[in-house]
Amino acid sequence: MAQVPQTFFDALAVRSWCGLALEALGRAREEIDAINVYPVADGDTGTNLYLTVESATAAVEAVFEGHEAGGDRRPALADAVRAMAHGALIGARGNSGTILAQLLRGMAQVLAGDGAPAHADGQGLRTALRHAADSARQAVAHPVEGTVLTVASAAADAAGRAEGDCGAVARAAHEGARAALAETPARLAVLQRAGVVDAGGRGLVAVLAALVETFTGEAPRAMPAVGGPWSGSVRTTGPGLRTRVEHVAEPPARGVADSGDGERRHTRVDARGDLPQGSAEPAEPGECADAGAVPGAGGPAFEVIYLLEAGEAAVARLRDRLDALGDSLVVVGGDGLWNVHVHVDDAGAAVEAGVEAGRPYRIRITHFGAGDVHTTGTEPTATATAPGERAQRAVVAVVPGEGLADLYAGAGATTVLARPGEPPASGELVQAVRRAHAREVVLLPNDADLRHTAAAAAEQVRAEGVRVALIPTRSAVQGIAALAVHEPERRFDEDVVSMTSAAGATRYAEVTVAERQSWTMAGICQAGDVLGLVDGDVAVIGQDLTATAEAVLDRMLAAGGELVTLVLGDDAPESVAAHLETRVREGYLAVDTVVYHGGRQGALLLIGVE
Repeated sequence: MAQVPQTFFDALAVRSWCGLALEALGRAREEIDAINVYPVADGDTGTNLYLTVESATAAVEAVFEGHEAGGDRRPALADAVRAMAHGALIGARGNSGTILAQLLRGMAQVLAGDGAPAHADGQGLRTALRHAADSARQAVAHPVEGTVLTVASAAADAAGRAEGDCGAVARAAHEGARAALAETPARLAVLQRAGVVDAGGRGLVAVLAALVETFTGEAPRAMPAVGGPWSGSVRTTGPGLRTRVEHVAEPPARGVADSGDGERRHTRVDARGDLPQGSAEPAEPGECADAGAVPGAGGPAFEVIYLLEAGEAAVARLRDRLDALGDSLVVVGGDGLWNVHVHVDDAGAAVEAGVEAGRPYRIRITHFGAGDVHTTGTEPTATATAPGERAQRAVVAVVPGEGLADLYAGAGATTVLARPGEPPASGELVQAVRRAHAREVVLLPNDADLRHTAAAAAEQVRAEGVRVALIPTRSAVQGIAALAVHEPERRFDEDVVSMTSAAGATRYAEVTVAERQSWTMAGICQAGDVLGLVDGDVAVIGQDLTATAEAVLDRMLAAGGELVTLVLGDDAPESVAAHLETRVREGYLAVDTVVYHGGRQGALLLIGVE
């Protein structure tokens, strides 16, 4: 169905562009993944670009929802493009996603800068595309031609020569990008040998095609990833052919945790550079740089990625230090928030450099295996080890804290960690389902706001031949109840019905602290008030944590119950659980209580009654 065209680049055009780009990358994701050969053929570029744009789209939607809730019809262009750029920055995955985030930030600097108009015309779009390409190239320590940087520069050059409105400029940028993409094999030998175009550039062409559709209502003809005079034997690098290893014999470098069973995991590091207890999170597939040294023997062993809060001067020093430590260095961002990507042999030193520069967080460290392209200079072939036999059934669950992640994992679930303010994208859920490697999967989102995200993930993996049942759990305590009755030996439908029934029979609540003054179902709360939410709605407003938690628990048990589940957050004192256990024991006969520690789960306390 044709898209209603936008005349100018305003907030609505930003929203349309993000949505269309997400759809385009969703369609092209597998194709882009399959042609990812430079400099490491680990087949994640399409997925990483999709996750980056998904984060940008979510940020723009949040801005629109906020204005609609406040009675405004729509946000200003500046608000929308800032949200788009910020969402892409904090959600950027892989090197191509990081560069795309900088491209969007470069556009935002023009469209939301001082004196920027309420909406941009063709000239404004030309200027934004030029600044985007230049700022992305500056963010890469050692730019390599024949990559997404080349495609972005060609798009800006073509847009600069165009005349007319936004539609004409977008079409020229897209055509310039297509032409540059077709030439990437001639500019980068590894692409020519593989018979493919650059994966990151192919993704950018899809994003620019969405921009054309935004302004014209018609999607331009798609460009194949292979074909033309360089066409040859095209090698697929899907999940079954990845050579990145997850089991290593040597001790982990500082900042890299071993789970104890030999599985390499990404880890988070606190402000001192030390590993916090229980901080390991399951590894995600990485994507290596579209810039940096050409791969060859003796390449760095680790990929290090983190967000960093730091000033401009500190980041300039950080660039120099990281450039001396390794290669494939890309630092994007600004205004105090940066996304850092580098390949190094000493992962601890790269993290420590970030600690000296500011506050690094969301740190991901991935070890490149001995058979990886980056370290051997050879390409993987179809003789790579295929994945093991699929399990019959698995449970995949989103959990809000490290303690709960350990609890769920101990019960056999594959977990996706959702930190406060950082909900997982659908692509992360898809990756978790793939990691579970099962024919049948039960998906527990454990958050009402994730129902659409989980549904999109379920739909995608069903298309890959996995049987998926989505149980609409709205809290981690409902997920605990569902997992408690899970029996893999039962028929799939029977197991799903039993888990759904257990989750539905569990009332859920949380106790948290108000961040600002607002209207609630229980009245007006002030910043700092303790809030008790029952089944998602504020039911109690208090000043004392223990008293508020007791009031919430009494309200829930008034309708009856047999088991109370308490999940303490890191910031909640142990005395709260002890008090509530005593309250249940003395006031409610035949009701049992179980206590877990959730870690940094956002809420001070989660309560389940079943």
